[in-house]
Order: sequence, then C-alpha cells, then structure tokens
Amino acid sequence: MHCRYCGLDSSYKNGFVKGKQRYKCKNCGKNFQEKDGRTKGSTLTKQALAIALYTMCRASYNFLAKKIFKCSPTTIMNWIKKGAKTARMPKISDDIKELEFDEMWHFLERKENQRVFT
Repeated sequence: MHCRYCGLDSSYKNGFVKGKQRYKCKNCGKNFQEKDGRTKGSTLTKQALAIALYTMCRASYNFLAKKIFKCSPTTIMNWIKKGAKTARMPKISDDIKELEFDEMWHFLERKENQRVFT
C-alpha cells in the first residue's frame, strides 16, 4: 500500500474506522484509507462543468454555487483553484510581434457627504 501523503510503500494495517481498513505510514506516520469515498464520479463531472462555466462563460462563484450546484461558494472556489493547478499553460506562437491592450480608467469623485472606499 502506497502512502497518500509521501508516496512510499512503507505502510501497515492500523485498524478499522467506520468499517473501512485504515493504514499507517512508517515513514511519515500519517493514517489514511485506500479509497475513502469522498470523491464521487459525479463530483468530478461537476468540478469540470464549474471550471468550464467559470472560465468560458464568466460565471461568478456565487452564481455557480447557489443557482447551479446548490453548494457553498467556497466549494466552487476550491474546485477552480484545484483545476488551475492542474491546467497547462497555453502555447503562444513565436510569430506574434506586438500586442494591444485596451486601457481602462477609473475616476473617483469624492463628495463631502459620500464615503469612498479604495
């Protein structure tokens, strides 16, 4: 059995928790289960859909969480962060000579009776 934390094959059986076999790593000393069942196949599909909607359709965390998946916005944020860690950077061709960026200006007018938070 390979340890989930350090990856070494130095673990031994260490009892049962809620009817599932538990293992302990000799190297790092952490307890783990082989397949603890926390991630379902449907969850992986939901994660992929959330990442696609967030990146392509510019859907917000709150919209995805409350309207589509009925979960917390923090869960959506964690799914997208996890997807960003595993995503590959796009390859930019070498024949591009110049780029153009649109400028965006923000003007804040301060009124005496109105607070402005920056």
